[in-house]
Amino acid sequence: MKNVSFLSKRTAAAVSAIAIGFAIPASFVAAPAPVEAAAGDLDRAVAALRGISTMKADFTQTDRNGQTVSGVMTLKRPGRIRFEYAKGVPMLVVSNGKSMYLVDYEVNQVQRWPIQNSPLGALLDPSRDVKKYGRLVNTDHPDVVSVQVRDTTHPEYGVITLIFTRKTGAPGGLELTHWVALDSQNHRTTVRLRNHRYGVEVADSAFTFRDPRRAARR
Repeated sequence: MKNVSFLSKRTAAAVSAIAIGFAIPASFVAAPAPVEAAAGDLDRAVAALRGISTMKADFTQTDRNGQTVSGVMTLKRPGRIRFEYAKGVPMLVVSNGKSMYLVDYEVNQVQRWPIQNSPLGALLDPSRDVKKYGRLVNTDHPDVVSVQVRDTTHPEYGVITLIFTRKTGAPGGLELTHWVALDSQNHRTTVRLRNHRYGVEVADSAFTFRDPRRAARR
């Protein structure tokens, strides 16, 4: 197993990409989808996100160096999400609906970002962001829908691109399979989801965290 200190330093930027903002890599920015397809698929993507009340999924996160970490993502409307990393990665990303927190238990630090105006709201609150700032990106595959969400008035917020696969039984007939991130330092991160579980019972306490700064002050 890799040294935890080395691992956490290498993954810190990738974890931060989840918390701060998202962007689509150049390989996905092809031609825009046809107008007649865009309206229907964008509506279906919004319906798919709105249709998720709670969800758990296993995730795998890969950075530009090919380093991979994994864990479990938990989502609950409105606005709450938790990325619980596997043993050996002493970090946690969690949103309580108002702010996103990156908790580093190795160095006893907590970073916070507001999510109110972030493109991350496209995942956490689709009624606010997807229809206003979203557009389809042509994937050249009839069963794949890619939605890029960008607030052009605030480029510093970044961009999130959500990629769905058509699937019967998933909310809205689309299942969110992954997204691709590119932060301001040109660090690319891919987050892939699998083993989706919809409508699971999730306590509100899942979106709180133990503050390591309190222990450090003792």
